[in-house]
Amino acid sequence: MYIFNDICYAGEMQDDIKVTEAKPLRGGMMLVTFSTGEKRLFDTTLLTGSAFEPLKDEKIFMNPRIFHGVITWNNGKIDIAPEYVYEKSYSYDDSLIYSIG
Repeated sequence: MYIFNDICYAGEMQDDIKVTEAKPLRGGMMLVTFSTGEKRLFDTTLLTGSAFEPLKDEKIFMNPRIFHGVITWNNGKIDIAPEYVYEKSYSYDDSLIYSIG
């Protein structure tokens, strides 16, 4: 547990963590790669508030940009802290993916 900006978070704080890649998937999910090399799944449909309403538009959601380690959309009008994405995302192990054929 740690406290950051007067907010208590579960888990361990990741110092200076940044997003290096964000790949949009179906259903508002994103495969996010962090500066640690770790890949995690993040569900953008859990983001609430009017600031995130434009993400319901698939054209906007499917076009994220990384700016200084932060995921942004809509020419920077929407962004989300990498620490939040990390804390609210789920571990992803791509070694479990295999092809049939």
